Amino acid sequence: MSTMGDGTRVVRAGLPEPEQFEPTLPGPVFAAHFHLSGEPTGPYTYGRDTNPTWTHLERAIGELEAPGEQVETAVFASGMAAISAVLLSQARTGDVVVLPDDGYQALPLVREQLEAYGVEVRTAPTGGDAQLAILEGARLLWIETPSNPGLDVCDVRRLVGAAHAAGTLVAVDNTLATPLGQRPLELGADFSVASDTKGMTGHGDILLGHVTCRDPELAAGVRRWRKVVGAIPGPMEAWLAHRSLATLELRLDRQCATALTLAEALARREGVTGVRYPGLPTDPSYPNAVRQMWRFGSVVSFVLPDRERAERFLTELRLVDDATSFGGVRSTAERRARWGGDAVPEGFIRFSVGAESPDDLVADVERALDAALRKS
Repeated sequence: MSTMGDGTRVVRAGLPEPEQFEPTLPGPVFAAHFHLSGEPTGPYTYGRDTNPTWTHLERAIGELEAPGEQVETAVFASGMAAISAVLLSQARTGDVVVLPDDGYQALPLVREQLEAYGVEVRTAPTGGDAQLAILEGARLLWIETPSNPGLDVCDVRRLVGAAHAAGTLVAVDNTLATPLGQRPLELGADFSVASDTKGMTGHGDILLGHVTCRDPELAAGVRRWRKVVGAIPGPMEAWLAHRSLATLELRLDRQCATALTLAEALARREGVTGVRYPGLPTDPSYPNAVRQMWRFGSVVSFVLPDRERAERFLTELRLVDDATSFGGVRSTAERRARWGGDAVPEGFIRFSVGAESPDDLVADVERALDAALRKS
């Protein structure tokens, strides 16, 4: 399937060999235990370790992360479970871990836990490949590109090359891009990690995450962590995720095209500043993005003059939900500073473009901006 188009790969990914009178995608397997006589050496023994529904999904994700290659994927109950599995399975007391200081807002919680275990944590921004300057002696480099919510993009190949030369492992949070936008393993990373709650499943109705890597030993460490902490997805969630992958290309193509159109419209608006979208040719991230990404994601960010006008803008929207998260078929937006933890202005908006008709969505945004920015 490695030479096939993305649309073909996503609709066929992870499907078992056809079997007469059986469904194309078998239904979820609900089982805490399996028949197990004699030595426990079979593929399915206990529901915290393995499940046939996970197997299909893990194969599917692996085929998208590294087409035509042999990789291993482990699925998790959430994106944070996947992130924690990599960081906490690889770092030991006395190790050094390098994180972005502009990444997902829950990363500081992981940092606190790492430091409580005696791990030294260093941070630097994503933009400008700034993490290069603090790599010395690190066990693991964690990259988030594009970063959330600032949408900076670093040069993954450059960072990986420097890290590997120093004996440092590299993990890339690929949530914003998905494997149809960027493939970290092909860029040299050791781990590709994502919250599949977002674009991968794209309907805003399940929590899920995954880790994919080539090295069986690294994969074993991640799976052991999953078993120890029990951060496993339910079979229904895993089945829904696999079902949702089939429309990934269709969703992304619409979302990315509309996101660019929206970013262009916002860049022309008086009263709107700091428009960011990696696919916008004028964006600071664009030179790196075009070298390593095929699709630039569904998220656009921008800044309105203050908190009041940002909240008025969100209230005026009719086709966009004021909600957190991103990557879904229904557009969402939020004033990101309401959570705290992100170094963004009070009027900073993170906008997740859905699959609505582009003209309708842009018109709704334009109308809401007119109302929010109107002089009182």
